Amino acid sequence: MAETAPLYDTYMRAPLRFERGEGVWLITESGERYLDFGAGVAVSSLGHGHPHLVGALKEQADKVWHLSNLYEVPGQETLGKRLTEATFADKVFFTNSGAEALECAIKTARRYQFVKGHPERFHVITFEGAFHGRTIATIAAGGQEKYLEGFGPKAPGFDQVPFGDIEAVRAAISEETAAILIEPVQGEGGIRPATNEFMRALREICDEHDLLLILDEVQSGVGRTGKLFAHEWAGITPDIMAVAKGIGGGFPLGACLATANAASGMKAGTHGSTYGGNPLAMAVGNAVLDIILADGFLQHVNDVALVFRQGLASLKDRFPDIIEDVRGEGLMLGIKAAVPSAELLQAIRAQHLLAIPAGDNVLRLLPPLVTTAEEAREGLARVERAAETLRASRVRKSA
Repeated sequence: MAETAPLYDTYMRAPLRFERGEGVWLITESGERYLDFGAGVAVSSLGHGHPHLVGALKEQADKVWHLSNLYEVPGQETLGKRLTEATFADKVFFTNSGAEALECAIKTARRYQFVKGHPERFHVITFEGAFHGRTIATIAAGGQEKYLEGFGPKAPGFDQVPFGDIEAVRAAISEETAAILIEPVQGEGGIRPATNEFMRALREICDEHDLLLILDEVQSGVGRTGKLFAHEWAGITPDIMAVAKGIGGGFPLGACLATANAASGMKAGTHGSTYGGNPLAMAVGNAVLDIILADGFLQHVNDVALVFRQGLASLKDRFPDIIEDVRGEGLMLGIKAAVPSAELLQAIRAQHLLAIPAGDNVLRLLPPLVTTAEEAREGLARVERAAETLRASRVRKSA
């Protein structure tokens, strides 16, 4: 009788077993080296084994791992102060993941309307192609049928409109609307950036109707697009923002940031987390900000992003039968394939380069933010070889 696997069958895992990481590289148990341009889905923002992060984690591990939020956690106060000083926010709630940060954001918006005397205002306008997490509320916010199927009735209070359609947003506003929730750059949806004009229009609509603007910067935040947060490119600020992934550099950490006004309804007892803001996560989060906020770091991201964009544009011109389009901001890049993206992913992986699939037949390139120009060119060379191999294979099949 065949042995039954002990894990849930919820993942379609690649047959790769990595033992350790070094910077932008992952090494398998057998010693094969892969250039990691997936970064654990934009999580390993400073690569693998970054000495400053490792040192901070080890130092904290020798002190105390867990306290719960029954007591004051000094690391929370430090990281919270740094985040509020660097952003629009006045208040921070720490979580363990992006989905939890989004749950907090949604609750914060609904509670705001409730304490203002409008309990009927609990609906949130969201956008087609969005991905906000895997909880019952966040799959309802995302609205994608493939994630909703089989989990009972969709949680009420989420009204979806087409991405980028400002008139559809206006038409969706009702007396029950509390907020608008958007990813400045859709990640899972295929690296689709909202235009600066659209983001500004959303801000104006929220101000006009006393709605809260919630940004999901779980994937696009913490330097990923070349600004600390992607919304900065549009010159606006949200009322609430969900952050995770890169803020922990690989350690589970998320945060919900809000203005004092938006968070005015979140009093003692309205929300909580056992693990959120634990000392280990706070030590690593503070270490990540040491690097990201250092002078010149975001300029480095933009410099390396330019190498990527120029290289990918050249490959698109040379391989229009393989690469249809190149998308994204900073080091949040997407290759829209002219062939099934799974074929391109397989060809790229055969060149020992890691990328991440997304919607709309797109492959995401989400390299660590510490990637050098030389490493970027090495990755581009591997994409080029993958395209050449794929083209040759398709020519043989058609002959």
